[in-house]
Amino acid sequence: MQVFWAMFKRDWVLAFRQNAEFLQPVLFCLLVVTMFPLGIGPSPQTLQKVGPGIIWVAALLASLLALEKLFKQDFLDGSLEQLILTPYPLPLLALAKITVHWVVSALPLLLLSPILALFLNLTWDMYWALLFTLLLGTPLMSLIGAIAVALTAGLNKGGTLLGLLLLPVYIPLLIFATATVESASLNLPYLAQLAIIAAMLLLALALAPFAVAHAIKVSQN
Repeated sequence: MQVFWAMFKRDWVLAFRQNAEFLQPVLFCLLVVTMFPLGIGPSPQTLQKVGPGIIWVAALLASLLALEKLFKQDFLDGSLEQLILTPYPLPLLALAKITVHWVVSALPLLLLSPILALFLNLTWDMYWALLFTLLLGTPLMSLIGAIAVALTAGLNKGGTLLGLLLLPVYIPLLIFATATVESASLNLPYLAQLAIIAAMLLLALALAPFAVAHAIKVSQN
């Protein structure tokens, strides 16, 4: 675990040295959510109905914006190649980088979620359901997204390809997340939807670091 924390600390310091870049996804999500009420009108009932979908779509797009840089700088300066040559397990190093990415790009969204829920007139029950889905869904997006980012790290226009690869994969998560909040709005139980998202997260946590490590080696070749 010392290797994990050493990599975590390295990427954490690098992220805060580039604070303008890591703030981009948060500001993007905030701007998208605040502009929707201007476009569809201030009706509380309308905002409450479409609010969960708006927040989740904004979170998905913000995640794509942040994911593109996950391995890009390391690929350009040769650090990614050095990581492959180290005797330490590459899946563990990849997991540390993904963890920092989630802390830097997704955790601020969770902290901002009360404000986003207020903008879209979500009820207290809907907010808690939304928070649980974001807590389980955002690390899932980081884990799955890291596989595609590692595969496209060496491409010049990998951002466009990244969106085409990941958005279809994220659709089941989007469906279960919005269904969870909708059930909460109707005072129906939503533990089943949360359990499915949690199961997807655990599966990704077990397999994604190994897939990312293999993808990094493929991109270097």
